[in-house]
Amino acid sequence: MLAEHKQQLLTELVTGAGKEELIWINGYLAALINGAAVQQETVSPATAKKKITLVYGTETGNSKRVATELAAKAKKQQLQVKLASLDQYRLTDLTKEENLFVVISTQGDGEPPVAAQKFYDHIHRNGFRLDQVKYSVLALGDSSYPLFCKTGEEVDAQLEKLGGNRLVPIRKCDVEYEEDAAAWFAEVLHSVQTSSVSLPSAVTLPAPASAKSNKKIYTATVADNQLLNDKGSDKAIYHIELLADEVDYLPGDSVGIVPENDTQLVTQIIKLSGADPQQQVLHKNELFTIETVLKKKLAITHLHERVVKKYATIVEQEIPEQKMDLIQLLRLYPLKHDSQLEELVGILPAQSPRIYTIASSPAAHAGEIHLTVEQDHFTINGKQQTGLCSGYLAGIRTEQPIDFFVQKNKRFRLPAEDTDVLMIAKGTGIAAFRSFLAERDATGATGSNWLFFGEENFTTDFLYQTELQDWYQTGVLNGISLAFSKNQAQSFQVQDKLRAHGKDVYAWICKGAHVYVCGEKSPMSEEVEAVLLEVIAQYGHLSAQEAGSFFEKMKEEGRYSKDVY
Repeated sequence: MLAEHKQQLLTELVTGAGKEELIWINGYLAALINGAAVQQETVSPATAKKKITLVYGTETGNSKRVATELAAKAKKQQLQVKLASLDQYRLTDLTKEENLFVVISTQGDGEPPVAAQKFYDHIHRNGFRLDQVKYSVLALGDSSYPLFCKTGEEVDAQLEKLGGNRLVPIRKCDVEYEEDAAAWFAEVLHSVQTSSVSLPSAVTLPAPASAKSNKKIYTATVADNQLLNDKGSDKAIYHIELLADEVDYLPGDSVGIVPENDTQLVTQIIKLSGADPQQQVLHKNELFTIETVLKKKLAITHLHERVVKKYATIVEQEIPEQKMDLIQLLRLYPLKHDSQLEELVGILPAQSPRIYTIASSPAAHAGEIHLTVEQDHFTINGKQQTGLCSGYLAGIRTEQPIDFFVQKNKRFRLPAEDTDVLMIAKGTGIAAFRSFLAERDATGATGSNWLFFGEENFTTDFLYQTELQDWYQTGVLNGISLAFSKNQAQSFQVQDKLRAHGKDVYAWICKGAHVYVCGEKSPMSEEVEAVLLEVIAQYGHLSAQEAGSFFEKMKEEGRYSKDVY
């Protein structure tokens, strides 16, 4: 027991102390008990500038945006910052780093962004050590998906395995990441500034529990489902209207829909497994019938190679590691006994939601959500396949119930009502701009609107033609520039139309217009950006480097936004 006056001193010391200070006190006392020498110098503000390296791996640009903002904060704290994209980062520098902080997102089936693949492979395949490196990871993801922040988790674990010293626990961020990212970096900055006081390796902080998405699930009724393409089109694009009251969304937002699996396919799978359709199985700590869990909860088609590998372990057979459907696995490599059914359910991934940009406006379409959905077709192992969710939505009937959630997109918002807007879309990218135009029409916005729209054929693929023409005739649309790639001998894309109007486009930009791009990421959005840089350089009489700086400033000011997929 401590003497009373010593206990009082200790109480005064720890009362109001911060988390890092308490950790240091704990480590200091542990060192004294173990007989280690302890330096008691304090950190002087006049000491040499501390260095940090901030690297990011991004697919949609969120990680880059976060890392750039955090680097600016670090510089204000008098830290020397090296900021780099992981596809530009010299991997040979890794063993030389002192403070390394990684901002990284997760893509697809729990995979790293393409730009981060070399870094990811490097830390997993090389036997170097990082004993002198202090690090932390900020993982971006979407908790709607089963492999939430998986890449960030794997990078964090591998850096520790290589001997790195985790300075701050990994922080996993959901779609609304701003507050979590700021809190993580505040902890990072404090730790770096006080890192001259070493903490004992045995002291670790539990990682904060990742925030749950708490997405509100809405139940809607299908009011309409129309094919937008005319006869002879190579495409099948549907306009779907859902009735749902009091949905909280703004133009630019999206909805997430978890598709149901085909009833006939589920019946065949149950028959092959030998299960009773009403047999109950555990999924995420809840009991469901096997019929319900296979139809509404689990992915059963296009299963990832790692799921196939786990299935091979269950049935104790060698199976080629390639994407396969569950029904193929059951037919070629059947379960050996009923008890393996629970194991099978345990390895199947949860069905992921598919995200669709909203095509309606809360001001113009009260109580409704509109979607523009293209039925997707692709080939796997030489066999033609149809996208699960797009096929589900294409066949959905009126009065059928459907669940969805809203995914906010704060980076794709309409500007002030008196600001000009220049919109560039291809195909189903028109959905966002139908929402924009309907909202500006309904609210009486005074800013001018110019739409560039590209598709394949004027006759069969001019999506929302009547509405767009009406908006043009009534002055809501001040300009409409169309590019139909199959209506002339030489293919003419939306970016070509943008180049043809380059002088006027540059004039709009100089007057303060906000520029938006929506549609396919590759190659459309990349080619549109290339043309915008070309236009800025040509009509602004700027070098390529100056044009690039001009364009980056537009992004920083929020005057250039894209929603691509």
